[in-house]
Amino acid sequence: MFHMLTCFNLKPGVEIEGFRDAFVGFVDHMRSIDLVESAGAIGKRQRDTIMDTDDERDHEYFVVMSFLDRAQSDAAIDLMLKHEQLSESAHKGMYSRAEDMVFICWQDVE
Repeated sequence: MFHMLTCFNLKPGVEIEGFRDAFVGFVDHMRSIDLVESAGAIGKRQRDTIMDTDDERDHEYFVVMSFLDRAQSDAAIDLMLKHEQLSESAHKGMYSRAEDMVFICWQDVE
């Protein structure tokens, strides 16, 4: 599996429920066209534990999307770059609510 962690903050005035609804809609769309396998629940950072040692980022929220492989992930990105109406609308509905996004990708070691 190939995974992408997205670290992000919400734009001022955006509630997490609105982002979550848009995120679920986007993931459902991408699953319907076989361009994502799954997505985890949105997580909220817990800075008050000794285990949170990342001083480089100040993001409040995190989510992981999983793909079958790198090829499926690349195909998803290619679709976003084409600006196809339905996919772009679903992506923009989510993306427009977030800021300071950082993406981290990795491949499972077999």
